[in-house]
Amino acid sequence: MNRTLLAGILAGIAMFAWASIAHIALPLGSVGVSEIPGEPAVLNSMQAALGNNDGLYLFPAMGSDNDMTAYAHKLAVSPSGLLIYRGPGAKPMEPSQLVIEFLTETLEALIAVWLLTKTRINGYLRRVGFFAVVGVICSLGTNLSYWNWYGFPASYTMVYMMIQVVQFICAGLVAAAMIRKLA
Repeated sequence: MNRTLLAGILAGIAMFAWASIAHIALPLGSVGVSEIPGEPAVLNSMQAALGNNDGLYLFPAMGSDNDMTAYAHKLAVSPSGLLIYRGPGAKPMEPSQLVIEFLTETLEALIAVWLLTKTRINGYLRRVGFFAVVGVICSLGTNLSYWNWYGFPASYTMVYMMIQVVQFICAGLVAAAMIRKLA
């Protein structure tokens, strides 16, 4: 049990390390993300309309009556999108954000290690392959849905899927070395 826990924690560290490299040292974190032309005017307009009402906004709004015909018309004549808005005062890279990210990746790694221990998969590369498959499953869950439903750019979607799969492969490289023999 202690070796399994240690494998999960070290695998989480490996996941966090790769994600940090992918987002900070490599240009992967900015693929598919664009700057808004005329940003000051847009930001002033958003602040005037939303103030400090942080939230996730889908536009154009469907309306409380859920009238699909009216909504289809709105989509035909208006721009559409998804906006995550925070009022003024946000700070970049808060320590709490990094801690939450690390804990999330460690939890993912611990779950993957636990799942691996419930299999009869032997052999280092096969165990790493198990983690790669878990990574593919995890990357499909949200990324393709966001691309499909909300119009996330295909380049952004593919890069983030790749980042997640590589995270799990990194975790698998560590965990497979520590979980040597399974039932």
